[in-house]
Amino acid sequence: MKKAPDGWPRISSSLFYDDAATAIDFLCRAFGFEVRLKVEGEAGRIEHSELAFGEGLVMVSTAQKPTKDGRASSPGRSPRSAGGVNTQTLCVFVDDADAHCEHARKSGAKIVDEPTTSDYGEDYWSDRSYRAEDPEGHQWWFMQRVATRGKPA
Repeated sequence: MKKAPDGWPRISSSLFYDDAATAIDFLCRAFGFEVRLKVEGEAGRIEHSELAFGEGLVMVSTAQKPTKDGRASSPGRSPRSAGGVNTQTLCVFVDDADAHCEHARKSGAKIVDEPTTSDYGEDYWSDRSYRAEDPEGHQWWFMQRVATRGKPA
């Protein structure tokens, strides 16, 4: 397998929001993402953006309204506009799940699951994680590795 292009992870997710500009501000403020690129179109519409979190990357853009024939160039929708349906939960490793959760909560994130430690047995690992929801309903799962093969991480 060839190396991914410089600055790009092997896998990256693309998220759609009704108000992508506001979502980008929220994701940076509440969760700690940094804007790497933001391409704005007419009336402030976000055509494409790249938000970095360490070596991870998510792309965020404004959901496209279907045309008269019912098609859109990229048919993504936010969970809020799709009746709350969520088809993915993004997993992000953080250094301190409790501190990250408190910062996210104070910044307006809805905490769906409070920080909890899950121990998968001494042959595997233990993680401390929480789940949050952004203002348009995307689910985010933030986790911290606290032990590997029975040893503190």
